[in-house]
Amino acid sequence: MAGRFEMRRSRGDTYRERAVSRYSSLFTLPSAAKNYVLLSIQCMMTGLLIYAFYLPSPQGLMIGVGSGIILLIVTLLSNYVSCRWILRGDLILDFRRTSFLSLISNSIMSAYIFLDLIIYGAYKTPHVEFKATTIGVFCSLALRTLVFQSVSFLSPWRIGASILLQPSLFLASLFAPQLIPHEPLGDVLVRLSISSIAAFLSIHLLFRALNSIGLRTVGIPSLKLLRAFLANWTEGIVEPIEEAFQRLSEKRDVKVSMVAFRCKSGMKAIIVVPSIHPGPFKNVGSSCIPSMIQEALEKKYGCVVSVPHGISGHEMDLASQSENMKVLNGILKADFSEFNDQASPLLRIMRDGVSVNCQRFGDSAIVILTLAPNTMEDLPYELRGMIEKAAEEEGLAPVLAVDAHNSISGYFDAERVKEPALNAAISALKRISKASRFKFEVGAAKVVPSEFRIQDGMGPGGIGVIVVGVKDQKAAYITIDGNNMVSGLREKILSEIRALGVDEGEVMTTDTHAVNAVVMNDMGYHPVGEAISHEDLIRHIKEGVKEALRGMEPAEASYCEMTIPDVKIVGEAQIDNLCMIVDEVSRSAKRTSAILFPVFIALLLLFTIGF
Repeated sequence: MAGRFEMRRSRGDTYRERAVSRYSSLFTLPSAAKNYVLLSIQCMMTGLLIYAFYLPSPQGLMIGVGSGIILLIVTLLSNYVSCRWILRGDLILDFRRTSFLSLISNSIMSAYIFLDLIIYGAYKTPHVEFKATTIGVFCSLALRTLVFQSVSFLSPWRIGASILLQPSLFLASLFAPQLIPHEPLGDVLVRLSISSIAAFLSIHLLFRALNSIGLRTVGIPSLKLLRAFLANWTEGIVEPIEEAFQRLSEKRDVKVSMVAFRCKSGMKAIIVVPSIHPGPFKNVGSSCIPSMIQEALEKKYGCVVSVPHGISGHEMDLASQSENMKVLNGILKADFSEFNDQASPLLRIMRDGVSVNCQRFGDSAIVILTLAPNTMEDLPYELRGMIEKAAEEEGLAPVLAVDAHNSISGYFDAERVKEPALNAAISALKRISKASRFKFEVGAAKVVPSEFRIQDGMGPGGIGVIVVGVKDQKAAYITIDGNNMVSGLREKILSEIRALGVDEGEVMTTDTHAVNAVVMNDMGYHPVGEAISHEDLIRHIKEGVKEALRGMEPAEASYCEMTIPDVKIVGEAQIDNLCMIVDEVSRSAKRTSAILFPVFIALLLLFTIGF
């Protein structure tokens, strides 16, 4: 990841972070009220400065105030017309954003108009020649064209009408009364028409250059991808970006492992460990899959459901919501038919910096890996298969292999930890395969703190607590719907729940990416405990543990492992390519603009001098 944690990052991680950071300004535009105040000031200042300069008298000031009011009304009205009718149905361009764009484009035009008035005053010419204004109109329209065409999904004529409407009415309102003597209207229209054509042509050439990056990399024009990213990041709309993901996806079989705990009162709890990765960000693809699985199974069985992070990375991101439903429908067909009332106590071993929690239920086992208090991120996907093979050799199948995903603070190298993690898991499996088994009890609880938001790092799944009692030991499986956890918090939680009578346990996160790309910090999200009060979180967890302990009753366990075929996976390489395109387009736009726009401005200067 990035920033303050100084973590070793892959090139793909870097591209994902840069892609998010390029559009942080979309989330920090002025509020609607502030925006309208600034626009009012800009229009009033334009009228006052221009007419006070040309007519330095009380009459000029009065005319300037009236002109400013007219400019403000015309700007707001034209923006309303654009948003209400011309841009009706656009995903991003609302009244606040178009008004902010008008504030910037008006300011550019006003500055150049004032420059023409200064030249007029210095040379005492009989009329104002709008030569500098030609450049101002070019810059203003180029900016509006760049923004509108970059973000809008509408037809070109509707976009073009919206680009031209507000600036045209702004200029007409300022000079139509002809209170300031200017060159013949025909000459003015010729200048402004050439400026407009130059603005559209320059942006067309720029977009051709930028689109080639996407076409060359993934076969999709860059602007189409940019619009898709923007629609999601600004409005949460998933269809455009998932359409691209579907196009770039490949079909894979995905495995889901589950263990269900049943008591006399009915189903008590279910732990689900999918091989799917919850990504890539926000509400796209499988980002919300942990809470979706949780909600679907809770509705079906009426019990507590925990969905800790399986051993997988972005190479297992689902392509779309339809693929999520394919997986959910498969999971809902799970058959929990063979139950066993024997379990071993939870075994914890530590080896080479890796901590493994392992518990056997019947002939199967749960294996949970963590590097806490050191940093851990996504463990290599192939490690899951290695652990499953090792479990089979010990007569334990199936096995639930969990990446606890519960500590982030610094450097992380997934390949370096793969061998130590495998060795530690094998040691735990060897020992647990020989461990004595006893009848056991289970209690479960779910807590969804109302004060914790997605922006704080807590997903909609809240906190799931499952307590397993075997002989004299009580072990707690605590799953938090978040993306990783600040280092040290896990240890605090385990220490606090021991005082409640819990002997062992583990704190896990789901790695939900519903919390990603919703805040603009270094990483694009808050790990659990970074923005959330540790004391409040621990209080809620303790409440869940107490409830689970109160509800302990004899239980039996049933494992279910299923393979869901032909699921569309977008893959880490393709996600990295898409994010690389966003990043490369942003940088290429700066380089190309630095060459393209000065050339057009120079040509316009030559034209205006000779006109």
